[in-house]
Amino acid sequence: MLDAKDAIKRAKANKTVVPGFNIPYLPMVKPTVQAVVDNNSVAMIMVARVEWEKFESISLEAVAEEYQRYKNEKHTMLHLDHIPVIDEDMKKVDYMPLIQRAIKSGYQSVMIDASRLDLDGNINATKEVSELAHQAGIACEAELGAVMGHESGAMMPYEEIFATKKGFTDIDEARRFSTESECDWLSVAVGSIHGAVAENTRHQKKPQARLDIEHIKKLSEATSLPLVLHGGSGIQKDYIRKGIETGIAKINVGTEIRQAYEQAIAKTSGDVPAAQQAVYNKVCEIINDMLCIKDTRTDLYGA
Repeated sequence: MLDAKDAIKRAKANKTVVPGFNIPYLPMVKPTVQAVVDNNSVAMIMVARVEWEKFESISLEAVAEEYQRYKNEKHTMLHLDHIPVIDEDMKKVDYMPLIQRAIKSGYQSVMIDASRLDLDGNINATKEVSELAHQAGIACEAELGAVMGHESGAMMPYEEIFATKKGFTDIDEARRFSTESECDWLSVAVGSIHGAVAENTRHQKKPQARLDIEHIKKLSEATSLPLVLHGGSGIQKDYIRKGIETGIAKINVGTEIRQAYEQAIAKTSGDVPAAQQAVYNKVCEIINDMLCIKDTRTDLYGA
């Protein structure tokens, strides 16, 4: 069985990346795992709270059960993505029971997102989850800064976000956060954006994003932690490769595979096997063309 903390550590050391594929619809688990295995890669199968609240993954337990049916322990891991302290609708979330449920369900790493709190609040909430995760022998991911896109309402134009660095992770705050929060990996805001989750915008194509490579370098130096890039879909390929070279060790991909599933379902009047094939094809494309990580299982483990 792969160890999530070790896999991300190896990815950083080898200047490669472990992708995390989000599951908003349960039938997406099988083709996603199969694509990872067929390309001899290493990846995380993930679900975020928003995906059972606003899509059809049902619950973190339902995703865990589906994952157990199709997992390949030489290639895949199960990760709990984005458990917010304050969610995209600005409502408080009772987050600790969700983390406890994930540990009980066999998740190999968890993510707490307290980024909508002030720095002290984020550190305190993250440390609480980190301690619980470490007691269970699993890794904890946290977020500092604001990767936009999930919020309700209109988002400012992408070029304005990038030019003003709105929400970008602060270097000095990251230095303090990395030591005091006790997290294992840090999700940072450096130019990527989440796909929209509101009903009226979730089918729209994301703006083509860029990454501030110099900012990633500074964050990597300040924290010494493996960095995580959320909102991986829609980023220009050259920026992804440079980001990996400068400290990104995990990258989350959701919108592209979700829309592949949804579009196939709509086009075929609900043909799930056809939608699963669309997901399989898209995951293969991402592994081979966007991330260039075919055969990372061999690169990371030598076999």
